Amino acid sequence: MEYDVVIVGAGPSGLCAAIRLRQLADEHGRELSVCVLEKGSEVGAHILSGAVIEPRALDELLPDWRERGSPLKTEATDDQFLFLTEQRAFRMPAPPQMKNHGNYIVSLGNVCRWLAEQAEAMGVEIYPGFAAAEVLYHDDGRIKGVATGDMGIARDGEPKPDHTPGIELHAQVTLFAEGCHGSLTKGLIERHGLRDHAQPQTYGIGLKELWEVKPEAHQPGKVVHTIGWPLDRKTYGGSFLYHLEDNQVAVGFVIGLDYENPYLSPFDEFQRFKHHPAIKPTFEGGRRISYGARALNEGGFQSIPDLALPGGAIIGCAAGFLNVPKIKGTHTAMKSGIVAAEQAFETIAAEDPARITGYKEALKGTWLWDELYKVRNIRPAFRWGLLPGLAYSGLDTYLLRGRAPWTLGHHTDHGSTKKAQECTPIEYPKPDGVISFDKLSSVFLSNTYHEEDQPVHLTLKDERIAIDVNYEEYASPETRYCPAGVYEIVEEDGQPKLQINAQNCVHCKTCDIKDPLQNIHWVVPEGSGGPNYPNM
Repeated sequence: MEYDVVIVGAGPSGLCAAIRLRQLADEHGRELSVCVLEKGSEVGAHILSGAVIEPRALDELLPDWRERGSPLKTEATDDQFLFLTEQRAFRMPAPPQMKNHGNYIVSLGNVCRWLAEQAEAMGVEIYPGFAAAEVLYHDDGRIKGVATGDMGIARDGEPKPDHTPGIELHAQVTLFAEGCHGSLTKGLIERHGLRDHAQPQTYGIGLKELWEVKPEAHQPGKVVHTIGWPLDRKTYGGSFLYHLEDNQVAVGFVIGLDYENPYLSPFDEFQRFKHHPAIKPTFEGGRRISYGARALNEGGFQSIPDLALPGGAIIGCAAGFLNVPKIKGTHTAMKSGIVAAEQAFETIAAEDPARITGYKEALKGTWLWDELYKVRNIRPAFRWGLLPGLAYSGLDTYLLRGRAPWTLGHHTDHGSTKKAQECTPIEYPKPDGVISFDKLSSVFLSNTYHEEDQPVHLTLKDERIAIDVNYEEYASPETRYCPAGVYEIVEEDGQPKLQINAQNCVHCKTCDIKDPLQNIHWVVPEGSGGPNYPNM
């Protein structure tokens, strides 16, 4: 199938790029075919975020978004920033980056569904349920497009009766908008050395639940962030509670994946957090509706790789534009998609596939670049610990105003993990089934489904490492950092064995990031597999 532009991923950046491309085509009176591939069963099925949206980029793209019936309904009205100890909560002044006046509490999945409607009305073709599995190249090395994965392949690799081969989609420009740690993007970066002049990307894992709470516990527009307990002072992380409409509260917990202790379980830290005396009353008498998890970029400005090659470019969270102190990346992802679309349109008009490589320079002239530059030192400062990180953040924000003459560096997340013998095991309380829950009942609420008779999409480069290194030296951390119970140590013939329950995978990508020897390689399963988030 031939298109002018193929976009991989129907998230905020990909859909905004598609809309901007069609706007430009209409403005210049020319034909332009745009296709968006989405591996989820529908647009929004794999979208998970807090989320409080800053509408800056949306104002630029669709100034009349309010009149178009957008799902941005609940304006943030009250910001609270709490420091938690085990039994107490101390209110602190919210840093300027975390003040949300003029922002909106949303379901990002519903925002993407609405953006898809706008794009389709403009003539964009959107194909959910098709997972892009391979990057295609011309003989001269230019990106040619992508190929979707085959459907109907059995676990042993043989075609089943319903086998359908994948489709090649060729384009003058291909935009990779896969989200954080996308599998094709990972391959592009490794193959072409796109990170040779950048710091390592660092990540967090974000876990989220959506609750319907009692009316008396609900305050539409209320935004709460916490730091401190239950994490120790060396581990970066914190929580959010966002009060949406209809008595709904989104609660989540984010932990930096540069944590040291292999016994730490992000899922269990999240569950016990909800029992804090300042947090639990919000959920008492309420009902948990949904659950999900997703990795997020935390490297910021210094971790942005080279973004384009002849014929293709990386946009949105696939590139890593999250503003960590703001805890926001949607507006920056949208802006990157808009700028990439403008550069792609120029590339096609000039019939010069190398022109897309000017995309990064174009970004440098926007507010996105300046915004990320100013906060570049805040996240890496927390490698010194919570209190030193807070102290430096205050200095950088209020005195230096983001213009320090230095730039702090990052370490890899997988390289930060200590061996088990150097750490203390963590005993987590048993979930009560009312406020806290186990992994499998949580995965059930994510509506995750994979066709079981297909090749396992969580692959090991060397199966021996799973036991000889991960089990023996690190106490199998994959059984804890995975938020969906995918990895399990079982006994076979009296010996430990790693069992991979791939059907549980919520596509968070944490295993591909945190595995100590980078032995786990996440590849796309059949299209439409994975979670089906209704309004996350």
